[in-house]
Amino acid sequence: MASLKGILLLLALIIAGSISVSAADDTRMDGAGSPKYPNCSNDFQLVKVNYWVDGVDQGSITAGTARFGALLPASAEQTSRLPAVFTDPLSGCSASLSKLNQSVALCTRGDCTYIAKAEAVQTSGAAALIIIHDREELPEMVCSEDDTGLNITIPVVSIMKSDGDTINKSMTTGKRVELLLYSPQRPPIDYSVIFVWLIAVGTVVAASLWSDLVGCQQKIEHYSEMSPKNSAAVSPGKNDSEDEVVDISVKTAVLFVFSASALLLLLFFFMETWFIWILIVLFCTGGVEGMHYCISGILLRLCCSCGRKTVKMPFLGEVSILSLLVSVFCVAFAVFWAVERRSDYAWIGQDVLGICFMISVLQIVRLPNVKVATALLCCAFVYDIFWVFLSPYIFHRSVMVTVARGDDAGGEAIPMVLRFPRLMDPWGGYDMLGFGDIIFPGLLLSFSRRFDKANKKGSASGYFLWLAIGYGLGMFLTYVGLYLMDGQGQPALLYLVPCTLGTTVVLGLIRGELKDLWGRGSDSESAMKPSGEA
Repeated sequence: MASLKGILLLLALIIAGSISVSAADDTRMDGAGSPKYPNCSNDFQLVKVNYWVDGVDQGSITAGTARFGALLPASAEQTSRLPAVFTDPLSGCSASLSKLNQSVALCTRGDCTYIAKAEAVQTSGAAALIIIHDREELPEMVCSEDDTGLNITIPVVSIMKSDGDTINKSMTTGKRVELLLYSPQRPPIDYSVIFVWLIAVGTVVAASLWSDLVGCQQKIEHYSEMSPKNSAAVSPGKNDSEDEVVDISVKTAVLFVFSASALLLLLFFFMETWFIWILIVLFCTGGVEGMHYCISGILLRLCCSCGRKTVKMPFLGEVSILSLLVSVFCVAFAVFWAVERRSDYAWIGQDVLGICFMISVLQIVRLPNVKVATALLCCAFVYDIFWVFLSPYIFHRSVMVTVARGDDAGGEAIPMVLRFPRLMDPWGGYDMLGFGDIIFPGLLLSFSRRFDKANKKGSASGYFLWLAIGYGLGMFLTYVGLYLMDGQGQPALLYLVPCTLGTTVVLGLIRGELKDLWGRGSDSESAMKPSGEA
């Protein structure tokens, strides 16, 4: 039973910890590897195309600029809307037979170069050119070395095929379509990172202090509440909670790197909808368990006698009424989130399920000493850096960032991340933080809290307070890196591991307690004795 429990918890740790990155989940144009030439050196920018049909506002679609052409204003107030006209021929590869004067010309991708299209419609008097791409992506419209002496003075942008079909449908029915193009700038940093920081630090601290917050009587009793009561099966004098706690070993730490890497590659190469649905089901299952654990603990803290009333259920036998009601609520919550997961407010449910799951994991899985913590966090440190920063040299894209954003998932998203909407960004999107960036440092903070309690240390003389400050500093440095690297996804453990594990080692050396931390923690409390090993 202990080995099965260890395997299941290791699997949960691998799945939850495989995503360990801080990034922005939004629409972007990279173009870092695209060449620049004289008169063809514009940065790629996103463009908002507001459009009206017979004077009725239809919202906006997203477009992308070219390396060449005039720059667009940053706000809608600095430009005006113009009539939309399709070129004739539709490819826009030659002078248009349709009148384009002071209009926004639209053409299909065709066979000629982007520059040939721009020169043709500019000659015909168009004020701007929109190229409808033949795929569901924004192409990088670049020049070649032979394109010298360019004189493109109109804005040139591209839109995806589906957006072009929408505009075309309105125009072919004889309706008047007007377009307005502008390119709002992203703020250097969004206020949402403050809330992500607060959520991350709050989750780690709450998980470490959970036994103090809800009282020791909870233990991990929600697992037994939904099981048939069978007191005869419990050995006299044995603490039930000890059967539910699993210590990580050095072998587990090393195994994590290879297992999580294999899972990450599977997601990268086979990110189909059905695969994402498997992760969604697993996420909901873990989230329901976590919510049940957290809600039950809080309610039992407020009303200790509430869990004593029981009822007989088919197949389950005698179960706690409180546990049953909480279970029904948690399942309904997870199902509602799964159904509404693409809505604008779904991030709230995802964060609630994720936070509860991580809190429950950090009560069950633990580090026995700093030796194992060093092995685990150093392995996670290398894993995070490789799959975020080094994987593009092999796979041409950052594997971790691609998987976390769900770039190839057909609109689905990986659920094992915390998300918060970007409040000040005109392009919307979310700031994300992988579960691994909370769970792995959280294991060390939980250990430091147990060590402080076992050795009766105060806040200043202990380790937990300083590690919590170190974690907050590491998260702050993560967002500094995100800002300095212009929004490129950051391996958060690059900053969190030195700020937490490094703080532990330095304090241990200064206080002469590193040997105790490294080898055995403290033997004075049963809470520090391993009750199982994963």
